[in-house]
Amino acid sequence: MCGIVGGIAQRNVSEILLEGLRRLEYRGYDSAGLAAMTDAGVIERCRRMGKVKELEQGLADHPFDGKAGIAHTRWATHGKPSEVNAHPHMSGERLAIVHNGIIENHDELREQLKADGYSFTSQTDTEVIVHLLHKYLQKTSNLSDAVKETVQVLDGAYALGVISADHPGKLVAARHGSPLVIGVGSGEHFIASDQLALLQVTDRFIFLNEGDVAELTADHIHVWDKHNEEVVHDVTRFDHQLGTADKGEFRHYMMKEIYEQPDVIRQCLEGRVSETRLLEQAFGVKAKEVLDQTQAIQIIACGTSYHAGMVAKYWIESLAGIPCQVEVASEYRYRKTVALPNSLFITISQSGETADTLAALRKAKDLGFTASLTVCNVPGSSLVRESDLAIMTNAGPEIGVASTKAFTSQLTALMLLTIALGRRHGMVDQVEEEIIKDLVKLPELVEKAIALDDKIEKMSQAFAEKHNSLFLGRGAMFPIALEGSLKLKEISYIHAEAYPAGELKHGPLALVDKDMPIVTVAPHNDLLDKLKSNLEEVRARGGELFVFADEKSKVKDADGLTVLNMPSCSDLMEPILYIIPLQLLSYHVAVLKGTDVDQPRNLAKSVTVE
Repeated sequence: MCGIVGGIAQRNVSEILLEGLRRLEYRGYDSAGLAAMTDAGVIERCRRMGKVKELEQGLADHPFDGKAGIAHTRWATHGKPSEVNAHPHMSGERLAIVHNGIIENHDELREQLKADGYSFTSQTDTEVIVHLLHKYLQKTSNLSDAVKETVQVLDGAYALGVISADHPGKLVAARHGSPLVIGVGSGEHFIASDQLALLQVTDRFIFLNEGDVAELTADHIHVWDKHNEEVVHDVTRFDHQLGTADKGEFRHYMMKEIYEQPDVIRQCLEGRVSETRLLEQAFGVKAKEVLDQTQAIQIIACGTSYHAGMVAKYWIESLAGIPCQVEVASEYRYRKTVALPNSLFITISQSGETADTLAALRKAKDLGFTASLTVCNVPGSSLVRESDLAIMTNAGPEIGVASTKAFTSQLTALMLLTIALGRRHGMVDQVEEEIIKDLVKLPELVEKAIALDDKIEKMSQAFAEKHNSLFLGRGAMFPIALEGSLKLKEISYIHAEAYPAGELKHGPLALVDKDMPIVTVAPHNDLLDKLKSNLEEVRARGGELFVFADEKSKVKDADGLTVLNMPSCSDLMEPILYIIPLQLLSYHVAVLKGTDVDQPRNLAKSVTVE
């Protein structure tokens, strides 16, 4: 959520940093600040609550220039939104830092620093870092070495930018678990949490690796890896044709957004997980208090977001062991409802402006729910502003009306929430560690699923002249079947329905014939044998099956049965992985039928009316 911009140059960098913050406003934030090292050899700082324009006004009232500086937009995690908690943070008057991420051992470090005589003016974990850095600077005259010593004792995730009046002409950066890039210029260099913040000054970037520490001067860049070995990273040029507002090499936004999903999942995880642990402070200041009280969940959403909520129900009840209800917002808002004691009310929305979901949230505030939380992709939206907590999906702008990357990022965020709830209801550390490792590996598996695109395109030809289709799944894969059928009907205009596979004999089998293609998701889990029996029911009635099956499932091609093998993954990751081929199938069918893929008829991206 937070945004970092920093720079060192032979010119004033204040306006460059402000423009960088403006370009990061899409992330959402509650305060902003800037610090610069002036020609007089002192660090001047300005911080303001609210938007970047408030910071601009503050700088206009009390202007200062500097050739080295750091700036930040903050979304509160430790300490309430306030000017005193805003970044940059300082130790004394000659050392300043900005920080993204979560420091898990900040309480322990704070007590040690207090014993050493340091006083604290904020509630943040970041102030711990700057005082710790100041302490190490008493032992060494090298700013980069002091940063290296400091990060060795930090547990959690961080991206750091540091300036010191005692070390003029230097800007030091470090990253672990939170993104940070270096912008390479001529006689000037920059840092940012997102390369988009620096496109005003450069299109050449160095992407820092986990554990890297970098020292920037106006003329040089030095980078050390986690083993303190100096390394040279490639300089990458930003491809302006692949910007979020441009389709680039893709024919449609939808396909571009499908291909973006591995990176989107990474972005959703960054700063929220360490190698083995969830950093739940990233959910916000009130998160611990709210989650500690939560004994039940009510999820409200519409469309694709509703399907994400259905998957979350399986996860929450199996891993956290607490009841979870999921309901369509347009139904919930118009019926009499009862809130279970200590219930958390969760809304899910890509836009944060979905009218029915927003109305349901407002109704819930009168029903006695403990608190509200929204899973959303748009900072500053109505749902974010009106909810007690917000988990931002960090998917970036989604142009295609048929949601793809917003859905997988919602599922990723909901899994993180499930882990946080599970901790409070008996989930052991080993289980959490295994889930985190699976999440970290998930983007690579999604890339493998996307690599099946050519085979899926060939499969799509069997649907081009069809008018109806069935989608089948069992367990948590039933909501994925629902989402797959929704994608097909949205953009190809083929009538599609989804059922739990076990429901076939209770009605849908009457529809099965050679003109009804049936799509099935068949991961290798405890329900596979049951699902195979359901598939035989279809084949026995002349139905044509298209099965996306785990490579270990031993489901093979046969008459009336086309199988596409999927990479193996853990049970919990299956819903996120298996939606990918269904998105691709729908896309290619729509292209064959010549429909408007990105803007299907009668539909809108953000449904802001009933």
